[in-house]
Amino acid sequence: MEEGKGVVSMEEGNGENGEGINKYACGCAAVASMISIIFGYDTGVMSGAMIFIKEDLKVNDTQISVLAGILNVCALVGSLAAGRTSDFLGRRYTIVLASIMFFVGSVLMGYAPNYPILLTGRCTAGVGVGYALMIAPVYSAEISSPKSRGFITSLPELGISTGILTGYLANYFMAALPLKLGWRLMLGIAAVPSLGLVIGILKMPESPRWLVMRGRLGAAKRILLKVSNSKEEAQIRFRDIKLAAGIDESCNEDSVKPPTSTGGGGVWKELLLRPTPAVRWMLLATIGIHFFEHATGIEAVMLFSPRILKKAGVASKDKLLLGTIGVGLTKLTFMASSTLLIDRVGRRPLLLTSTAGMIAALTGLGIGLTIVENAKEKSLWALGLCFVSTYTFVAFFNIGVAPVTWVYPAEIFPLKLRAQGASIGVAVNRGTNAAISISFIPIYKAITIGGSFFMFAGISVVAWFFFYFLLPETKGKPLEEMEELFTRGSRSNKSKNVGVEILLK
Repeated sequence: MEEGKGVVSMEEGNGENGEGINKYACGCAAVASMISIIFGYDTGVMSGAMIFIKEDLKVNDTQISVLAGILNVCALVGSLAAGRTSDFLGRRYTIVLASIMFFVGSVLMGYAPNYPILLTGRCTAGVGVGYALMIAPVYSAEISSPKSRGFITSLPELGISTGILTGYLANYFMAALPLKLGWRLMLGIAAVPSLGLVIGILKMPESPRWLVMRGRLGAAKRILLKVSNSKEEAQIRFRDIKLAAGIDESCNEDSVKPPTSTGGGGVWKELLLRPTPAVRWMLLATIGIHFFEHATGIEAVMLFSPRILKKAGVASKDKLLLGTIGVGLTKLTFMASSTLLIDRVGRRPLLLTSTAGMIAALTGLGIGLTIVENAKEKSLWALGLCFVSTYTFVAFFNIGVAPVTWVYPAEIFPLKLRAQGASIGVAVNRGTNAAISISFIPIYKAITIGGSFFMFAGISVVAWFFFYFLLPETKGKPLEEMEELFTRGSRSNKSKNVGVEILLK
């Protein structure tokens, strides 16, 4: 499909002229979310593949930790480059670039005759992860209206959950293959959907917001007509986007000179060196929510779930892999539920309820693992507590923290700062993820595995207070109104701005 014939902006309309979810916009977001499914698959399949990699390549725990964490180190690099890349190439071609990186990385991992080549493939895929995690939510947000933005923007995170479960299933069904073939097929098969996505994404339209930033008003308007529920809604959104980009709302030209540089040159200065108070608050909220998503322990549970279940008393490989499938199914079920709730209930209620449940579950997991580790005899009730707490944690995490972490930063930044602002959040996300992935085994060996989850519970308490005081509700608000929402002294947020005033001074 040509750029001028279809995609959506994210929310420009005030939602009063169109009801329900635009199917075309939802379809575009679903295709873009395929990149997240591939990433999720890689994450899920690696948790089981590491069992066989360690046996086949005769690597130690340190090398396994590096293999687990290096993807996120490289993703950090990719995410920092993704913002400027997407402003230069466009949202659509940035997804193509990420898909190509996944393809190359998957081929290398599937071939991998030794550890260095396996690590190289993991690094290549990691850069693609950085691009994918930034661009999928931004693209989805920029094609949705205010009333459906939460649902559509959470589709990439739902894609990750779907991919993780698929990865767990691949672990289980391919475990019976010969050792040298099994884990390589687990990792290499991701090259097939990566190549398919490259072809599919070229049939999708570009983000109308990006087109307006490039001065291509005619193409943006045609796309908005596709992704809006009515002509009136499309006109309102088009007007708001033009105003946000600094273009006269009465301008009817098909093409105009871009009002500002679109290469990203001055954006970093506006984000980091001379931000307005509102932008500073947005950046703080973005960094904080991305940091706490992984600092609260989800990576430890998802990536090392076989090891945790083994510590809890599960012995056989088949049962370990079945246990991880249960974790993946729980994640997908509650993530799917959250996509239906996020636009009805709002971001804050889901986030605060989710974090409170995580605190309770992590405390229970810490208690259960401590008892199992120190008991002289096998304790069935402690084993049960470990299982229940693990699944409860995954459920609460995915009903709130997981989707809101990706929806929130993608919707709060001004148009010109959105891609690079979101990329900073993804860089923090991947950096924290890498730190947890690499350090979890040394940490639990130092303070016991139960102690490590008590630590995560403590971090979750801090996260709850951060979310309560620093993240205002964004449900149903047009993107162009976000700066007003984050302006100190706004009447609607006055009660919550006390803590913000202190932090931003």
